Amino acid sequence: MSLEFKRRTCWTRNRAALTGLALAFLVGGCGLFGDKEPPKGTTSSLPPESTVSGDTVRQATPTLPAFSTETQTNVGQHIGVNAFLWRGALDTVSFMPLVSADPFGGVIITDWYAPPETPQERFKLNIYILGKELRADTVKVTVFHQKETNGQWQDVASEAQTGNQLEDTILARAEKLRSQALGTGGG
Repeated sequence: MSLEFKRRTCWTRNRAALTGLALAFLVGGCGLFGDKEPPKGTTSSLPPESTVSGDTVRQATPTLPAFSTETQTNVGQHIGVNAFLWRGALDTVSFMPLVSADPFGGVIITDWYAPPETPQERFKLNIYILGKELRADTVKVTVFHQKETNGQWQDVASEAQTGNQLEDTILARAEKLRSQALGTGGG
């Protein structure tokens, strides 16, 4: 056998092995075998699902130390925004269904919510946490308001004070959470 023949044969075998290996990774990673249930006694690492307007949505609120019941003061290091503002915002809008909650980008988007006392009106909020400091200018709330007229939802201008009041409520809740975490009261 010539050296050239041996090289070609070795290259062909190596190429076939690499192709097979690449194919195995592709097939193994594409989910052809379906999702497996977690072992009994464990929980899924996926966030809970909910249905919003017919679409399945996964709540993106992570289970970071900032959301535990234990008191920690370094929680702001785990997410991209001020953890107290983040938690204060989630607490403030906890009665509304969430469409999205991104703690790293600092964005909370709610779905439409109609208060029981006025079912012909509905509200939707976009909340932005803009920094890591606990200050009034690091939280921004945009309020969307609609009224039902003749079976159709119509946009209505919302009052600027509504967004400002929500921002103040979020800030007050965040300050209370910070006081509790530092052990300085606010119980």
